[in-house]
Order: sequence, then structure tokens, then C-alpha cells
Amino acid sequence: MNRSMERIPGATSARRPAAMVGDPSTVSLSGVEKVYQTDRIETIALSDINLEVRAGEFIAVMGPSGSGKSTLLNILGLLDAPTQGQVSLQGRPIDGYGDRELARLRNEDIGFIFQTFHLIHDLDVLDNVQLPLLYRRLPARTRRQMAEVALDRVGLDSRRHHFPSQLSGGQQQRVAIARAVVGTPKLLLADEPTGNLDSRMGEEIMQLLEEYNRDVGTTVVMVTHDQRLAERTERIVRLFDGRQVH
Repeated sequence: MNRSMERIPGATSARRPAAMVGDPSTVSLSGVEKVYQTDRIETIALSDINLEVRAGEFIAVMGPSGSGKSTLLNILGLLDAPTQGQVSLQGRPIDGYGDRELARLRNEDIGFIFQTFHLIHDLDVLDNVQLPLLYRRLPARTRRQMAEVALDRVGLDSRRHHFPSQLSGGQQQRVAIARAVVGTPKLLLADEPTGNLDSRMGEEIMQLLEEYNRDVGTTVVMVTHDQRLAERTERIVRLFDGRQVH
């Protein structure tokens, strides 16, 4: 699957310089707590989380159901804000960013992969992959070229005009990966990306994530229940009842 990344307008090089702390992809959490509150109950999803994700790392997040893994991913991806504590990008707290700037960062610097794919079934594969680029107001030709390169990299260029319902689960997840990386994000967040796949398909998806991390330099944070896959990453962050455990 070692496909080269063509140089096209709007795309970055397939290889980046060695990662350093302070690179734009670095995210750090300090004393982060997340509480969900209703009229009757208060649920502490995360408590006193201190974590630095360094540029170029591949990190696995593990823990039982309800331990706060998805909440942690949402905060890292700027989809949710902590109740207490600080989230920083490049050493700058996110409370220093406005809503428009946060939206731009999510679109340009962060890619999301979900267990259930979240593809739009009325759009073909090519249009699904192009979708994040619409918000950048790129020319249609550039969007198409970037989507074709992303699909070729995941081995699905020949399926560009198929619809999600015509694909296997593993193929749909590869489309979802192509959509997540089409804009060359610095940080890729994957929430149980192999959870709905058999072991063979899961291995293919893991190899793709490893390839993006190794060859493109993308920082990857992956939630998984699979100890075998987690042991292939650089380090494992374990959660239990919303707290980090060692």
C-alpha cells in the first residue's frame, strides 16, 4: 500500500520533516475534566487528564466502555470543550481561539475516522471524499484531484463512482480514511476504526494508519479495544472511570 502522493494544488508533500514539540499538530491537555449534567444526575466523563500528544506520534487509547475514551477524542479534536482544565495547540490555549478559527482548525488540521464510517449514502465515493474540501472553497478541479489521490492511496481509485451501499465494510472504512486525510491533516483521530470489521479487514485498516503515520508524518490517536493493535503503537494511554491509569 505504499502509494506515492502526487504533487497537486492544495496538497502538501508526502513526507514531512522530523516532528518536534511545538509543531502545529501538538495537542496538550492539562488538568482536563469533563462533566455532563442533567437536572437529576452529574456524570464525570473525564477527571484530571494530563496528556501531551507530540507531533508524529502514534498513540492508542484503551479502556472499558464508559471510561471516557470517545470524550477524550472529542476534546482532542476540538469538537467539545472541557468543563475545567486547559487544552492547548502549539502551546496556545484554545480559549484564545474564536469559533471561526476553531472550525478552520478542525477542517484543515484534524481528520476524524469513526467506527460506523458516517458516509453519505446518496453521494458516490468521490463526492464523499471531496466533502471536507468544499469548506475550503477550492476549485472543483483541485478538489477532484485531491480526492482521487486520496482514493488511490487507500486502493479504491477504481471504485470512485460506486455508492457506499455497493462497498464492503472494509472498503467503506477505507473511503472514510480517504475522506479524513484528503486535506492532509496534521492530526488524525480514529475512534474504533476496526471495531466493525473482521480481523483481515481490520489489519488492512491498521496498516493504512501506520503508513500515514510513518510515510506522511501524520500524528495518529486511535481508540481501540484490541490489545494487539494497541501494542503496535508508540504508547498506550489507558483510561478507567474517566481517569488515566498506568
